[in-house]
Amino acid sequence: MSDDKTKAGRDREFVAGGEEYEVRYFAQKHGISVEQAERLIEQHGNGREKLDEAARALKS
Repeated sequence: MSDDKTKAGRDREFVAGGEEYEVRYFAQKHGISVEQAERLIEQHGNGREKLDEAARALKS
């Protein structure tokens, strides 16, 4: 079965909280700890836009 081309690119809209490497990358990208990144995902869900905002707010 081939991939569903209508869903192309949608995966990048989310941070896979269950994938250690994605959480680690997100934390490094924003200069926060992995624990802080995990807490943000728990609090705000896995939508990348909201998480980026929340991580920036942590740094200010």
